[in-house]
Amino acid sequence: MNIFYEESGRFKVASVVQKNDATYQVDTPHGKRTKVKANNVFAEFDGDAAAFLAEAEAQAAEIDTDLLWEVCGGDEFDAAFIAEEYFGRHPAKNELAAVLIALYAAPMYFYKKGKGIFKAAPEETLKQALAALARKQEQEAQIEAWAAELAEGRLPAEVAADLKTILHAPDKQALTYKAFTKAADAKKCTLYDLARQTGGVASLPQYLQDGFELKNYPHGAHQADIDLPGLPELPLAEGVRAFSVDDESTNEVDDALSVQHLPDGTVRVGIHIAVPALAVQAGSAVEQAVSRRQSTAYFPGGKITMLPDNWIAAFSLDEGAARPAASIYFDVDAEWRATFAGQRIERVMIDNNLRIQQIEPLFNRETGLDGSGAETFPHRNDMAWLYRFACALQQQRGKYEPERAPQYDYGIELGENGEVSVSVRERGSPIDTVVSEMMILANSTWAQMLHENGLPGLFRVQPALGKVRMSTQSEPHIGMGVQHYGWFTSPLRRAADCINQKQLISLMDETAAPRFETGDSMLFAALRDFEAAYAAYNDFQREMEAYWSLVYMQQQGWKEAEAVLLKDDLVRISGLPLVTRAAGIPFDTLPRTKILLSVSGLDTEKRFVGLNYLKTLAPQMPAV
Repeated sequence: MNIFYEESGRFKVASVVQKNDATYQVDTPHGKRTKVKANNVFAEFDGDAAAFLAEAEAQAAEIDTDLLWEVCGGDEFDAAFIAEEYFGRHPAKNELAAVLIALYAAPMYFYKKGKGIFKAAPEETLKQALAALARKQEQEAQIEAWAAELAEGRLPAEVAADLKTILHAPDKQALTYKAFTKAADAKKCTLYDLARQTGGVASLPQYLQDGFELKNYPHGAHQADIDLPGLPELPLAEGVRAFSVDDESTNEVDDALSVQHLPDGTVRVGIHIAVPALAVQAGSAVEQAVSRRQSTAYFPGGKITMLPDNWIAAFSLDEGAARPAASIYFDVDAEWRATFAGQRIERVMIDNNLRIQQIEPLFNRETGLDGSGAETFPHRNDMAWLYRFACALQQQRGKYEPERAPQYDYGIELGENGEVSVSVRERGSPIDTVVSEMMILANSTWAQMLHENGLPGLFRVQPALGKVRMSTQSEPHIGMGVQHYGWFTSPLRRAADCINQKQLISLMDETAAPRFETGDSMLFAALRDFEAAYAAYNDFQREMEAYWSLVYMQQQGWKEAEAVLLKDDLVRISGLPLVTRAAGIPFDTLPRTKILLSVSGLDTEKRFVGLNYLKTLAPQMPAV
């Protein structure tokens, strides 16, 4: 004797060894002896068990499910009754088995209520379920079709449209994602590799930039123009001929300087800052844009600006015109003592936009820094005077270090043919000293003004033995040697400066109100958002510089590299903006030691460089 029974939703057959009221002891077709609960058994039969099951399954496949559903009616029914109704006679055991198999195989049509008891699904519910099934089948067919195209190296347009999201912020329920991952699994490759193979991603830098933009610019990196409100009539600064000093690639000229020699022998120094905050209204579209972007993002070969192009064009301190500016003036005597001489919002005539690459060969420690020589470039003698003033300011802050060993900053530059070059600039060069000290003077003075007038802002603070952090209230900045410090001088490029400038304008213009009052939760949120975005942008810049540094090493065929040990196995490669790890460095090697490394392997696509310690070049380097 055999039994036909159900186990875990599947129908099986077995030969009976022993039977009692509650269970059957049986041998399965695979030779396994087991127990089957009597409640799971639907029929006992004689003959070939395997043939019985095969015949039942074949008959079940022939049953018209729609007809079976129509026969059932709206009430609960048992399988034996509906089998008799379907076949029009008392069913054979294999026919009953076939009906049971068909009922179990169509859960959308028939709801299981108990052993052998079912209820037909309501008509409307069944229609909805069938429509959903049809959609699912269509979707599966679409996934298969896209995956097949991808496997053949073609990128379907629909997948291409979602590719950035697929790679960097996937919606795992999206059909395009399912097709792409299915194709990648079939080819046993990563999603990035498949994107490269199908032409969806042209290069690793594009892949990295796409991910950065998707995360930080969800509405797109390109920013449309935003209407500019009308500006008030501003007075022209009398006798001021200002000039800026920036990199050649700079088109957001935030700051400019002026030097006026007064009749009494003092020198009036003007620090002039672009003033977009003059036109930024609370809740306006441009304020929202600044809040979303927080800063201009820089990376080798490009940048993404904080402000729209038309705002940059309106407020950048471009040469040849009188531009709106927030100006602060200091009178400097023969002892280099600087006295505050006023501040105002005005139009300033910008004589020149000096470019560092053009003037640095003519203005450095080797060519001389005196102020009585020929004007080899516009405002050279003004620069020379400002350099001496800047050195005096450093001395006053306790930060003058004339004997400090030279340190250098390295930048990555990309050529049109994919060639990578490295620019080198001395950190603290005369030009840098002039610009940085004038900005410190303005930033610290304006921060003090906000503090003394009880206005909050976004201040940079560093308590004794503490790390630099941002705060809405002013505290000393020990590292810079000032009692107050905030960012005011780059409002075209940083939200913090724009916010601070808005606060500052309320002190310059009696009709203007500060944007934030003390304790304003929105200012705390602005601080948090700025710090997060600024850190993310800097991380991306370092990531891209590291990649292009590896490309440079590859193009130059480096076999060895000099480096400075930072700590443990972390090193800074000399001559490149690259911090990475090296193997085999003796455990007792001191930080800041200069070492020689061999390049054992380099893979730009995997962003990997293998470096092994060779020898120590010098016992210790000056502080980096």
